[in-house]
Amino acid sequence: MITIYSKEGCPHCVKAKNLLEEYSIEHNVVKIDEDDLAWDFVVKEGHRTVPQLYVRDTLLVEGGFAGLSRVPQALLEARVVEILSDYDKDDTNL
Repeated sequence: MITIYSKEGCPHCVKAKNLLEEYSIEHNVVKIDEDDLAWDFVVKEGHRTVPQLYVRDTLLVEGGFAGLSRVPQALLEARVVEILSDYDKDDTNL
């Protein structure tokens, strides 16, 4: 599942959410202005703007909505699967 780190009143965050809904890609929205841990995560990762899109703790695309909108749906879905399979491999090697 994709996590969209967002904040209230962010038009690019709404666009990112709408695009994922158009693609029927499962996602959740975490508003960093309402969640201190999410705020800390985004800042720790070096971001100063939202939206930021993650699968687990891996950045999905650079550039927020602009980056997301440049990735074709099939490549986006493949990237999510790739990230999740990397996590599954790591889990089996513990």
